[in-house]
Amino acid sequence: MEIKISTQLILKILQILSWVILIGLCVEVGGTIVNTVITLFINPEWVKNYWEGADYLSRLYEFDRGYFAVITLIMVIVGVLKAIMFYLIVKLFVEKDLNMTQPFNIKLQSFILNLSYLALGIGLFSHAAFNFAAWLSEQGLQSLNLQTLHLAGADVWIFMAVILFVIVQIVKRGIEIQQENDLTI
Repeated sequence: MEIKISTQLILKILQILSWVILIGLCVEVGGTIVNTVITLFINPEWVKNYWEGADYLSRLYEFDRGYFAVITLIMVIVGVLKAIMFYLIVKLFVEKDLNMTQPFNIKLQSFILNLSYLALGIGLFSHAAFNFAAWLSEQGLQSLNLQTLHLAGADVWIFMAVILFVIVQIVKRGIEIQQENDLTI
């Protein structure tokens, strides 16, 4: 017996998964913001409440509050960019803007281009965090675990941005061909 999974089912599963990831990213960013504000302005002991990165961030906070603020700001920026990326994906599913009869259109091009810019931003900020962590190590602080802080993989994000930009150019050419074909009919 062969089970055939339809494209509609896969898209529905991806939509649900996108919602779950978006909600998770929003909770993570919100938690980082709240923990950072409480740690910096209300109660420095709150630094131990960061879930996965508590050990690294508490050492960084003890080393220098300003450096702590920089790394948590980068964490927030990267988290917000990821959340925006998934918001655009969820929005695409909800609004059903894509015209499947003419798949090469400006909305698709714009969507992929926005994802490309967001991936590039995530990659650049993650790379900045990597450089900052390396510099902190030179200053005598034990290395920050960027994986735990969700700041690792800058090269992967930049690579993804380049791939998406290539796809944007392919879609752009598809739009041009589609428009030429419409004019000749």
